[in-house]
Amino acid sequence: MDCAVRPLGPSRERFAAFATTGDPALRDQLVTEHLGLAHQLARRFVNRGEALDDLVQVASVALIKSVDRFDPERGVEFSTFATRTIIGELKRHFRDKGWAVRAPRRIQELYLELGHIISSLSQELGRSPTVAELASATGASEEAVLEALEAGQGYRASSIDAGGEGQPEGLSARLGSEDKRFDGVDDRSVLAPALGLLPEREQTILRLRFVDGLTQSEIASQIGVSQMHVSRLLTASLAKLRQAFDDQR
Repeated sequence: MDCAVRPLGPSRERFAAFATTGDPALRDQLVTEHLGLAHQLARRFVNRGEALDDLVQVASVALIKSVDRFDPERGVEFSTFATRTIIGELKRHFRDKGWAVRAPRRIQELYLELGHIISSLSQELGRSPTVAELASATGASEEAVLEALEAGQGYRASSIDAGGEGQPEGLSARLGSEDKRFDGVDDRSVLAPALGLLPEREQTILRLRFVDGLTQSEIASQIGVSQMHVSRLLTASLAKLRQAFDDQR
């Protein structure tokens, strides 16, 4: 049988031809002809936190699987078989990939089912349905409905860059930054006791020089000694501190 890309007659005959020959050109033709079905089914699942492009991709892959697996001899229309397969893949995508915080499968499936039922009951009743009404419509217990609705809050995590009510800045803008002095904690833990061993005048000179930022001349004038004497005291004090650091290694 000729399986070129040109039309081969009714759809079932072409599926039979593909099932027999596995012709890739005919496979591409069958997939292309039914892409509209994949797009239509993907659009059913919009506004659930997933981008339409991603849903179309999932549905298209499922369509390809449907073409590969379809058996025309079973007497089922391809559209019926493909619809079940595509919807199943879309639901699996939401169940396995759509949750920021994973919930048990039964809760995930009930949450997705509730999305349809809440929408239809809201239109039918003209108000939001109660938990009891949702339980009756799904055949689940009220506790299970509440658990699914609560778990649904973990379906999507909020970005730390997104601002909340009364908070124009995102959380990331309010997070603390790394303390630049953190690396010096160990050094200060050694320095403090070492400084305590120095004479009070040497401690004062070190504080005036390295904390207050005074020059040696200014220090000499403040404590009433010569600049040369201040220099000698600084050198001796720093040598003692270095020795204390070396002893701690």
